[in-house]
Amino acid sequence: MHFCLWQTLFFAIMVSLNLFGYRIKYQWLSISILIAFSATVIGDQVGGDTVISIANILQQLFYVSLIIYYWKRLKGAQWAIVSGLISSNVFSILYAISVFRKTDFDFYLNFTGIALSLPVAFLVYIALRFKETLTEIQQQATAVLQVTEEKNQLLATQNERLEAQVEARTAELKASQTQLIQKEKLASLGELTAGIAHEIQNPLNFVNNFSEVSTELIDELKQEAQAGNTDEVMAIADDLTSNLQKINHHGNRASSIVKGMLEHSRTESGEKRPTDLNALADEYFQIAYYGLKAKDKVGFNCELITEFDPALEPVEVAPQEIGRVLLNLYNNAFYAVAQRASQNHNADYKPTVWVSTSQVSGQEIIRVRDNGTGIPKSVKAKIFQPFFTTKPTGEGTGLGLSLSYDIITKGHGGTLLVDSHQGEGTEFRIELPITKPVVISS
Repeated sequence: MHFCLWQTLFFAIMVSLNLFGYRIKYQWLSISILIAFSATVIGDQVGGDTVISIANILQQLFYVSLIIYYWKRLKGAQWAIVSGLISSNVFSILYAISVFRKTDFDFYLNFTGIALSLPVAFLVYIALRFKETLTEIQQQATAVLQVTEEKNQLLATQNERLEAQVEARTAELKASQTQLIQKEKLASLGELTAGIAHEIQNPLNFVNNFSEVSTELIDELKQEAQAGNTDEVMAIADDLTSNLQKINHHGNRASSIVKGMLEHSRTESGEKRPTDLNALADEYFQIAYYGLKAKDKVGFNCELITEFDPALEPVEVAPQEIGRVLLNLYNNAFYAVAQRASQNHNADYKPTVWVSTSQVSGQEIIRVRDNGTGIPKSVKAKIFQPFFTTKPTGEGTGLGLSLSYDIITKGHGGTLLVDSHQGEGTEFRIELPITKPVVISS
């Protein structure tokens, strides 16, 4: 029975020491086991009540020292162990008093109190510790949830800030793109104006020349009339009539150019109306060519070939927009043949640009072809992308073909295709669906 008592007490000591964070070295653990075993054996051989009582008092003092040493570190469920130790102390002291004073205390009651105090305390400790652990887990879960919410809030704030930055950057890019598009339109307008000026200048030169000649002929007519040379007067009169007819012809030519431009200017940029694509393609062909010649200081020459389908019917398009597309394609074609001419030392090379129209399967087609430098395969797929250009810096915005593609595909429901071979030339093909004007009967 004494041995069992020592086992219980020894177990309590070991658990208590480890519970309070104290780690017993192996040699001390061996000595403690030896002392406990020796005290039990001696107690059994020598009349062990006194020995056991003394050992119990030493053990309880050890327990008290543990409690005092770890007092500030004790918390929560660990107080259940302290309560068990105190209860064990009480029963041990009662047992020691009964031994020393030979009082008639119930041995089994003391033994049971000593034996059960710590196990019961451990059970209570386990229950309380389980509850504390559950509470800690809940607190940690709450903390994690709070941190998660804070992180989510921070993420939401950062997302809002990022979205605001993206919106601001997008607005800047849109503003820059709008400026570049406007620059491209102004560049096209400049080329168009130069071509128109050249187109008007030619008939005006004829008008001025024939006017000067006619003035001289009138002076001659007066002289011959005074001299009475009737035949000469009639011949001069015939020349004057011919000159006036030519003046009228070229004046009408200039008037028709101005009239056409006025019609374009009165029409809204995106307004569609029945348009003769043959006339539109030819008009912008001449404007683009003579506009380039007016700007070129060296002297640009190119053969222009037109193949227009006379059976082509008027189609509903926005003439200003289609004109802008044609002007861009023509300028690119002239640029390509000029580049090849400057790079090619072959005297047989002749810069040529073709434009043709046709009607196939419910579509009216405009082809613009050149025998210039061609487009490399590596960049062919990129030519319709915004801001992509093969021209040197300062000579192109990279928006011409992109705007042209949008005008044809998005604005008119057509297609803009390209076929090119490097060193041979390029052909652009505009396909527009035939949409006739709707006639509303009264």
